[in-house]
Amino acid sequence: MRRILESTRVSLDGVIGNLQAWGMDYLDANAQKAATVQLAKSDAMLMGRNTYQALSTAWSTRDGEFAEKINAIKKYVISSTLRTTDWNNSTILRGDVITNVTELKQQDGQDLMIYGHGPLGQTLLEHGLLDEIRLSVHPIIVGTGALFYRDAERKAELELVGSEPLPSGVIVLTYRPAVGPHLGL
Repeated sequence: MRRILESTRVSLDGVIGNLQAWGMDYLDANAQKAATVQLAKSDAMLMGRNTYQALSTAWSTRDGEFAEKINAIKKYVISSTLRTTDWNNSTILRGDVITNVTELKQQDGQDLMIYGHGPLGQTLLEHGLLDEIRLSVHPIIVGTGALFYRDAERKAELELVGSEPLPSGVIVLTYRPAVGPHLGL
């Protein structure tokens, strides 16, 4: 069974939105190498429409090791409104999100990668389909913007399984969903 890994960049105050305005100064060679290594362990990506449109615009014309990998990898876009894709190896999945993603997890293959914690990431977490969340916590307070976690039907309890400080001041925290009778999950 495949795992679903999420990688999200977040400010100290929980903001994930408008990353171009506050997070680009921290995207140094160390962060780029870590992202490339992480993506190389995956053979497909999952994303919603907004992430698909942002990433395809940002990466489809770039070159370099990470760009080559992200442009070549299989991409599954969960969307009921997107009609066509123009980014290499992209497939639109329509219908029930949970059913589609559960079927992808049950296939043979490497990890499935998801970037950002938008509506798709939150839905997967709420339904127990995310296997790991890697938060790259940036040493900045943004003050406004889309937050990592919004109102949800149930809370998510996570277990810290790793941490890695980067020279830029970013700390990568790796969490897995916690399980156990004391957590009510």
